[in-house]
Amino acid sequence: MVEPARMPDSALVDVKARLRREALARRDALPADMRQAAAETVATRAFPVDLPAGVLVSGFSPIGSEINPLPLMRRLAGRGARLALPVVMGRGQPLVLRAWALGEPLGKGQWGIREPAADAPQVEPDILLVPLAAFDRTGHRIGYGAGYYDLTLAALHARKPIIAIGLAYAAQEIAAVPATARDARLDLVLTERAVIDCRKA
Repeated sequence: MVEPARMPDSALVDVKARLRREALARRDALPADMRQAAAETVATRAFPVDLPAGVLVSGFSPIGSEINPLPLMRRLAGRGARLALPVVMGRGQPLVLRAWALGEPLGKGQWGIREPAADAPQVEPDILLVPLAAFDRTGHRIGYGAGYYDLTLAALHARKPIIAIGLAYAAQEIAAVPATARDARLDLVLTERAVIDCRKA
């Protein structure tokens, strides 16, 4: 296989699109009860990162067959974490992360994704829970193609230390994601089978 750095942009886009389709097909094929059990397993396992008082964790509102982060967010909130959710501002822009607490109402944003109200305070989290289509054990991920999390993680890393944690089903793991220097790496990935520390890769 041609190294990503030497692969034409159009070819890299095509390869990622194929890997994305295959991973999403595997994810979609998981029965609903298995998906729910996976989310609960991730939530009940010991969290692999220290949670100092007042730590701010940004989750996400799941769409389609994405693993549901809410059980984990609920558990972290129970341990004193403050929560946030992302808001899509437009293509080519980082996500805006707004404070949110369990039980607060959510509106519908782009693609019908549930998000906090526009007057919710904008925050800079310490930990980001990141959705994905596919991942490898070096922490590279394939998202949905718009690059929102790459932009967001790069912007946050430039301002403060953060930890990016991918949430996924084990079926979404692939041998290698064709990544470039523009692609932000995850620090860890949590699946129903394992806690994968990508910082050791």
